[in-house]
Amino acid sequence: MTPDVLSQQLKASKDYFDRSIRCLTEEDSTFTPVEGTRTVAQQVAHTAQTVDWFFQGAFRPEGFAMDFETMEEEVARVTSLQAARSWLDAAYDRAAEILRSKTAEELAQPLPEGVMGGEPRHAIVGAILDHTAHHRGALTVYSRLRGRVPAMPYMEVTSP
Repeated sequence: MTPDVLSQQLKASKDYFDRSIRCLTEEDSTFTPVEGTRTVAQQVAHTAQTVDWFFQGAFRPEGFAMDFETMEEEVARVTSLQAARSWLDAAYDRAAEILRSKTAEELAQPLPEGVMGGEPRHAIVGAILDHTAHHRGALTVYSRLRGRVPAMPYMEVTSP
């Protein structure tokens, strides 16, 4: 898997996510369908955090951070959809930068023991795509509960 192909996959995933949540506004930031679940802003922040988590874990010597409690606390502090979107934009930018800095050979090296241990490093992109799709879907449900209609994620649709 080449860095260019992986970058294109990540970009498409980000585009799908952005289109899917475009109907949500800052006033939706703290909406949650039931108590005890993440808010809109926290769903987006968690998605951003996970992009960073996968890339950090894949390329640092100590592997993946496993302090999920601290990571969840970081997400819980996010109350603004705008701030969460900025984090997501930055996370994808960092991921693209890392991919541009790697060769296909480096991306084929095995992940450290633990999360996806032994899989090629480039396998994190597939995991990010799956994870992002999961949260994109949850947020489209949130959108519907707010009376909004999410856009078709896979392409821009224009009215005639």
